[in-house]
Amino acid sequence: MPARILIVGCGYMGLPLALRLMEQKHEVSGWVHSATSAAELVAYPFRRVIVGSVADADKWTGVAESYDVVVHCASSGRGGAEAYAEVFLKGVAMLNAYQQKARRLLVSSTSVYGQAAGEIVTEESPAEPRTETGLILRAAEIAALASDVTVVRSSGIYGPGRGVLWEKFRRDEAVIEGDGLRWINQIHRDDLVAAVLCLMGKDEAGQIYNASDDAPVTQLDFYTWCAEFLGKPLPSHGQVNTQRKRGLTSKRVSNAKLRALGWRPAYPSFREGLATLANDRISSEG
Repeated sequence: MPARILIVGCGYMGLPLALRLMEQKHEVSGWVHSATSAAELVAYPFRRVIVGSVADADKWTGVAESYDVVVHCASSGRGGAEAYAEVFLKGVAMLNAYQQKARRLLVSSTSVYGQAAGEIVTEESPAEPRTETGLILRAAEIAALASDVTVVRSSGIYGPGRGVLWEKFRRDEAVIEGDGLRWINQIHRDDLVAAVLCLMGKDEAGQIYNASDDAPVTQLDFYTWCAEFLGKPLPSHGQVNTQRKRGLTSKRVSNAKLRALGWRPAYPSFREGLATLANDRISSEG
């Protein structure tokens, strides 16, 4: 039976999620922040497109109808603490206030884990971020979990048109920080979409799930593979960048809890994902 689904944040990850749900014949509405973003959705058969801030109570009141499922996957648009508070803290408060009957999911981030000594982290590990944005995101998670929202903690997302470390290497802007042994966790966008779809079909209200690929990698090993794959020299070593918005961490994120539900990443490591992206680019340029 088709469900009425609202995707809050139809951007890099939310739009592919919406399209997958449409393929399954669900009635999908999309929420975007700007008219420019809304214009990009015209080509798709959304039941309804909502435009505005997710922190705006008037917008939520205007939505009126109750949805079967609501997925909050909006981003801060690379903003700072103020944007995080608007999108996550206030956005979750609105979600809880106006869609209490819906099955609700919040896409969060593994940046809430502050571990920095290479620890393996699970959903049971302490989530004690050390940055202002991380603390705001964690507060939003706590509010969500208290209202039986499922929290999906995503590792760094890459995929078509996105891949910060990969692009830095291609542009010869990459630097191996310190000894290069800091651990990095990633997930292909399509695997994150699949993870959310998996959780939408499960009764996992009020649970936390890590969405990450099977193979955390050190920065040194990442760039070593890139160098070998592209036939380019390894980047030089430099100072560690400690001024990261999401904090300087080094941990290995476990996806075992999500895998136990039957989810499997199509791209078990960055190697399969980046090789596919590179080959697709070569094909399009050829």
